[in-house]
Amino acid sequence: MRSTALARIPVGVIVERRKAKSPWIDYLWRPVSVLVGTPAAAPGTALQESPGAPLFYAGAAVIELHRTETSYYRDNIASAAPSLWVALRAAASKLPYEVMTVTADPAEGEALTEAGNNLVEAVPMPLEIIETVRHFVAEHHVERPFLKRRRTPAEPAPCRSPGRSENDR
Repeated sequence: MRSTALARIPVGVIVERRKAKSPWIDYLWRPVSVLVGTPAAAPGTALQESPGAPLFYAGAAVIELHRTETSYYRDNIASAAPSLWVALRAAASKLPYEVMTVTADPAEGEALTEAGNNLVEAVPMPLEIIETVRHFVAEHHVERPFLKRRRTPAEPAPCRSPGRSENDR
């Protein structure tokens, strides 16, 4: 399928691993941040070894910006905490998850949670990406008025007595 994105922002995703307080799983994984650009590190590379929550590079992704979604981007960057939504899916690799997508669209981020199998988290949007999105919105946003459709009234159906048909007469 061909993308209709007018702008693409390459990013790298950082995940955190924490010891689980559960008898069924050993660790909890979650995205914690996004790097602007794609680092040279391979997915699964340990970035910070801390006893409670080591950080790993999960992989690269591309944020795609579409002109039809500018109102969502505008609302996101105008919020108190602009965010990116990172979706990870289960994988059989060095890390138990791989990067599926990263988006700046809150509606798309919410839609990613509907499958139920993906791990989706909102992470802070880096300043460089905020500026890129702000410039994209300024260039491509077109305010569209909300038009409420009026329904045409239905024609009432002719009344028939219950249980009788045309053949009963």
